[in-house]
Amino acid sequence: MNTLKNMLIAMALVVLSASFAGAGIKMPFGPGEKLTYEIHWTFIHAGNAVLEVMPDTEIDGVPARHFKATASTVPWVDKIYKVRDTMDAWTNMDVTHGLQYKKDQNEGTYHKEVNLVFDKEKNQSLRYVRGDLKHTLDQPVDVFDPMSILYSFRKQILYKTLRFGANVSDGKKSVVGEAFVEGVEDVETPMGTIRAFKVILDIKHLSGVFKKSDDAELIVWFSADKRRIPVRVRSKVKVGHFTLELVDYQPPTEE
Repeated sequence: MNTLKNMLIAMALVVLSASFAGAGIKMPFGPGEKLTYEIHWTFIHAGNAVLEVMPDTEIDGVPARHFKATASTVPWVDKIYKVRDTMDAWTNMDVTHGLQYKKDQNEGTYHKEVNLVFDKEKNQSLRYVRGDLKHTLDQPVDVFDPMSILYSFRKQILYKTLRFGANVSDGKKSVVGEAFVEGVEDVETPMGTIRAFKVILDIKHLSGVFKKSDDAELIVWFSADKRRIPVRVRSKVKVGHFTLELVDYQPPTEE
């Protein structure tokens, strides 16, 4: 069930935004937005995930946007391997780079807390595990954590054949991932039929997530409207495939 956590990380890694100036662009999301997903392993409902935009705040005096993700197994899976994971990410207000990222993993008897701090002036990141500094890494000028990259991408206007890439880091290594907009299609969801862009991730640099499966793949469908909501995420791994399916959408309460 560790794949459940990896699915959320992979979901963020797939969303690799094209670089462009964020100033003055109206965000397709805002505080109060809440996306609720069911997580299925093959055809089995194994867990649930929630992505939320929290109220704007500050990080070390810098105005910041706050994003939150939670993942949990359903009761019958809890009896086998209980998962309760939380991730928080903060970016600058224009969502052009990450400021801080926190992860609290609770999986079975395993518990781990990670705090990733981006030093914009030094172009470095500091990764703390259970309060101890474990990694200091030189970073590109603009880099995102594995979750905030999702919201950076949602600013991008999509079109068929678009190729894009961005810098993303978990504090242990920094990579440039690439993705391709294959086209537009109708996606059947519990919320009805949604017109969506199909985005395919090149995962050659992400083998750690997919355990080096030769035929691993990751696909994300984003709503073909100004909100660009991830309505479905599917991964193929050694043990089958995992799917995140959007089951509820709450719009922002603040513009």
